[in-house]
Amino acid sequence: MAMTTIGRNTSVKGEVRSTEDLTIEGRIDGPVLCERSAVVVAASAHVTGDIIARDITVFGRTAGQLVATDTVDVRSEAVVKGTVVSGRFILNPDAQFDGRVEPQHLEAAIRVARYEQKKRDGVGAR
Repeated sequence: MAMTTIGRNTSVKGEVRSTEDLTIEGRIDGPVLCERSAVVVAASAHVTGDIIARDITVFGRTAGQLVATDTVDVRSEAVVKGTVVSGRFILNPDAQFDGRVEPQHLEAAIRVARYEQKKRDGVGAR
């Protein structure tokens, strides 16, 4: 499977969508949507916004909701602020986590994310 990298010296303001695995090394201010793929937030990265993916692995900093249909893995030295909604949650004891985990709301969170995406796309908007 192909992979896209948003480089260390890249800053994105707005929505990022990918249909393939995504590695973020830079800064993103906005939602990251990779529902059927994996997202890796590298140690150099800072993401402010929701991340929606199959799997999310965090080495860097995130602020926002993390929604994964499979696993959210927060590694050593990572800083995560926000809600985690996933089927499986792994938290390294050396990571910083300020938020809550809500595995029971996974299906609802995905439905809301799809609805919000359609609104941004102007599909079905009134």
